[in-house]
Amino acid sequence: MPAKTSDIDDQSTETPHYHGHRERLRERFHSAGSDALSDYELLELALFASIPRRDTKPFAKALLKKFGSFAEVVHAPAARLREVDGISDASINQIKLIAAATHRIAKGEIRKSVALSSWNDVIGYCRAGMAFADKEQFRILFLDKRNQLISDEVQQTGTVDHTPVYPREVMKRALELSATAIILVHNHPSGDPTPSQADIQMTRAIIDIAGPLGISVHDHIIVGKNGHASLKGLKLI
Repeated sequence: MPAKTSDIDDQSTETPHYHGHRERLRERFHSAGSDALSDYELLELALFASIPRRDTKPFAKALLKKFGSFAEVVHAPAARLREVDGISDASINQIKLIAAATHRIAKGEIRKSVALSSWNDVIGYCRAGMAFADKEQFRILFLDKRNQLISDEVQQTGTVDHTPVYPREVMKRALELSATAIILVHNHPSGDPTPSQADIQMTRAIIDIAGPLGISVHDHIIVGKNGHASLKGLKLI
């Protein structure tokens, strides 16, 4: 009886066509660096370990078609990544490892630096951790008197368009950490970082409580996949 196609594939001793492609891609990455590779090629590389016996290019291109960019792929929720045909839990873990590494590196840079003298690092760190989340998160960067990071904490997680924030709880935690300043951060899953009236009112309420306690609110940053907004920069606080 003729062998099934799958049996032929399993028994074949020929080297699959994509093996040569993998080696060439690895070599280009090592010799020329990541800038020499497109988004889909970087994703191909990232998927090599989790998809060892198949061509990863179709998966990489499908992910980019669905989410738009390398950054949006690695920060996409796991549930949405599973919607892409052929993307397994192993591949999702590999993708999420990249997101975790990015966030950990950014956090390390913030901890090493004086936060307010490296504002671009602060913005990059906030965007890496929150810009592509599918639900609103409200987090606080607690700073000491030298404006160095004491702690970065997610205080609340809400829905796609709302996160409950309790100003007195924010101040309680700042006092527990002996923070002298804070930076408020939250994301807009819609992608548009424009502050709402509720965002402005909540920030002013926190400032009103923080002032008599000797705690400065340096800024409230809103991040989205389309950019960021600073309430201080917009002169809203």
